[in-house]
Amino acid sequence: MSDTTAPQTSAAPVDVPSAVRVMLDQMGANIATWLDSCLHCGQCAQACHFHEVSRDPRHSPAYKLKPLVKAYKRHKSPFAKLRTTLGFPAQDVTADDLREWQELIYDTCTMCGRCTVVCPMGIDTASLVGLTRTAMVAAGLGPPDLLATADRSAEVGSPLGMTPDTLEDRIEWLADDYEVDIPLDKDKARVLLTVSSIEAMKYPQSIVAMARILNHAGEDWTFSTKGYEATNFGMLSGKSDVAAKMLGRIVNAAESVGAELVIIPECGHAYGALRWTGAKILGRALPFAVQHITEYLADAKAAGKLKLKPFAESITYHDPCQVSRRGGATQAPRDILAGFAQDFREMAPTGNANWCCGGGGGVAAIESATDLRLKVFGIKMDQVAETGADTMVSACANCRQSLDAGKEHFGWDKDIASLVEIVADHLDE
Repeated sequence: MSDTTAPQTSAAPVDVPSAVRVMLDQMGANIATWLDSCLHCGQCAQACHFHEVSRDPRHSPAYKLKPLVKAYKRHKSPFAKLRTTLGFPAQDVTADDLREWQELIYDTCTMCGRCTVVCPMGIDTASLVGLTRTAMVAAGLGPPDLLATADRSAEVGSPLGMTPDTLEDRIEWLADDYEVDIPLDKDKARVLLTVSSIEAMKYPQSIVAMARILNHAGEDWTFSTKGYEATNFGMLSGKSDVAAKMLGRIVNAAESVGAELVIIPECGHAYGALRWTGAKILGRALPFAVQHITEYLADAKAAGKLKLKPFAESITYHDPCQVSRRGGATQAPRDILAGFAQDFREMAPTGNANWCCGGGGGVAAIESATDLRLKVFGIKMDQVAETGADTMVSACANCRQSLDAGKEHFGWDKDIASLVEIVADHLDE
């Protein structure tokens, strides 16, 4: 391994050996297969929203994996030892590589997985970028604003500084102002509802909406100050210790109330973090089921527990990448809208092929990524224009925040709304 301490622009050393060690420690057979399988066909570039608006070859998903590929070829590829023995070792990862690729790994990848959908070899670039982010953190690299947000989550319980006391105050205020029962810290409950601090601090009506829906369905549920924050900036930043701490809080809270089901709110990556990787990160099976709020709504509607009045406005649905393409819950929102939304218009492409909002994967929290992220919003504006719908609906608060920023920047004249809030506003009591 190269052992260099060449300074960054901030004069801090780059711990290359630690970065390479992280890469190699996590490099199982599946990852080796992906790294050996790339055909360099370029289809991933056509699928990437950042490459779509920049046409910069560096924004091709395959190119973003170069440091990981170098570590693999130097240390773990089938003929790595033979080449080294013969005196022709492959190039190793350098500090300059890590400095250069930091922007590509963080600013220009939302880990949306759209590139995997079109890849003829099924290479899971999103997972590989996530691994590289973990290596970047080990090297002492990463966007300071994103890393600070992750640290704040670990310290106070929420990336936006929402402490348990803040949550309690906010719930008391919302319950009083909107005259809705919002249970907090019940001793026992069948359902533990979690929240995204983006919702609580920027879109508080979403908490009211979820409460109204669960009450309407006759659910036995609660929030918990022991574990409430679904958003996991540890996973987004590459800080694995923070990721485990955030997941552990939710699991412990669920176990303390005997929850059979944990509901993830309108947050895309939070769903994947607990539903698909929680058990692996924590090293034990989860003793409860996990559903995204749209899955819960679809099941409640199918069971006759969700009575809705018709919604007449023209709408289209933006699929959050981590809920639909990466999470597998593509059909649930459409089951909710079926027979309820009387003028629903699908985007093109839609479902698992839909374009990302541009702000996922922590990109919305990275200031240096703002300009390119806003350009990506142009893709979404074109998609909505093609449908002719007046309102774009989604089920991810991070998407909503990114889309609202694009709307404000471009002075866009369409509405952006929450699917859960629309459902709550149309409950037939």
